[in-house]
Amino acid sequence: MHAEENAVAQPGTDMDYPAALTEALQRLAQRQQGAQRHMRPVGIIGPGDGDAQVCAAAQEVAHALAQAGMAIVCGGRGGVMAAASRGAREGGGIAIGILPEEDTRNANPWLSVAIATGMGEMRNALVARSALCLAAIGGNMGTLSEMALGLKWGTPVFVLHGDVALPGAVQVTDVQDMLARLVDALLALPA
Repeated sequence: MHAEENAVAQPGTDMDYPAALTEALQRLAQRQQGAQRHMRPVGIIGPGDGDAQVCAAAQEVAHALAQAGMAIVCGGRGGVMAAASRGAREGGGIAIGILPEEDTRNANPWLSVAIATGMGEMRNALVARSALCLAAIGGNMGTLSEMALGLKWGTPVFVLHGDVALPGAVQVTDVQDMLARLVDALLALPA
């Protein structure tokens, strides 16, 4: 690897975020470099056939979180999952995909780690259980199942462009609001 590939990007430097969000991302990045870092990922969930708007949002959220030192976990396939994986990798981070199949042939090309479960849609429980927080971007039945399981287990769930409101899930207005809520939750959670 080249030295440039190993360099840690400063969160918020390639996006024009408000000062408060940039500072919060930098605090998270500092935490992620120390002993009190989060070793569990943030789940980015959404439809495999997400439109351009939801995929762009997923990519930006994952990119910013990766720059702050957070790994992401997703279902590992296309749409929102591929966009989040791409954002994480382009942000210098790790993208973990938990696949429903017994092999990796349907894995998106941006995954750092592809876990072939052979569990079908039951793998949604693994995505929801492994995440510190869930960022639901867009919606479909699989996304709803992951959100519901996360809420049942006490995982913070934030929703952008969702199609069904679940009690306990926090609706956000845009990518910056999503990032602000995620970072606040991550900074408040113990390591």
